[in-house]
Amino acid sequence: MKSATATPETSRPSIFWPLAAIIVPAVGLFARIEIRGAENLPHDGAYVLAPNHNSEFDPLVVAVAVWRLGRAPRFMAKESLFRVPVLGAALKATGMVPVPRASSGANQSMKAAEQIARDGRGVIVYAEGTLTRDPDLWPMRGKTGAVRLALAGGLPLIPMAQWGVQQILPRYGKLRFPRRSHVVVEFGPAMDLSAYAATPTQPSTLVAATDTMMNRVTSMLSGIRGLPAPTVRWDPTKHGQNETGRLEP
Repeated sequence: MKSATATPETSRPSIFWPLAAIIVPAVGLFARIEIRGAENLPHDGAYVLAPNHNSEFDPLVVAVAVWRLGRAPRFMAKESLFRVPVLGAALKATGMVPVPRASSGANQSMKAAEQIARDGRGVIVYAEGTLTRDPDLWPMRGKTGAVRLALAGGLPLIPMAQWGVQQILPRYGKLRFPRRSHVVVEFGPAMDLSAYAATPTQPSTLVAATDTMMNRVTSMLSGIRGLPAPTVRWDPTKHGQNETGRLEP
């Protein structure tokens, strides 16, 4: 099945075709996806896409939106997902990148992601690392993976905001069906990372660039929601919350 916007990446038969034939109409049962800023996703070549994360369902929406724009969606995903029967095989076949929790394993995953980038593919990186802990679903403090990858490979870093998926599957909640919700997906212009290029591996540089990226994502989400964002970004460690795993009430 070809994407709505055909490109060399999606017009050639691949494992993505049968997956898209199943996933695209299935997601359509739940979501009416409105795409904004489509011109900001590169038509070809490598890129890093950094969306916010507020529902277990939103990776499917992000994948469908990217596919509709003619790019094959490849995620950096936590390693445990690759051990799930069927899902793990699909992740490997489509070139997804496992991210182990151990730092040494994470370095290996970063090398694999850079190889994907050198091959001219896109990589989707959830900058928050997990579902946001913010009570009102605003983006929380970001991790440096997306910026690190973009700086290491000189790749376009595309901020992305999405909203509406939480009406389909609330964070750590139950799927609401039948329910077809309006979901907005917005791709922002590639960020200018030139100010950080001189010291791309320094922790202070990565944190500063990540904060700038999260500001951009939050600003876009504020526009979609029509609400002002909090002036201080949620930091799980300051609220006694784990940064990984299920958020306990």
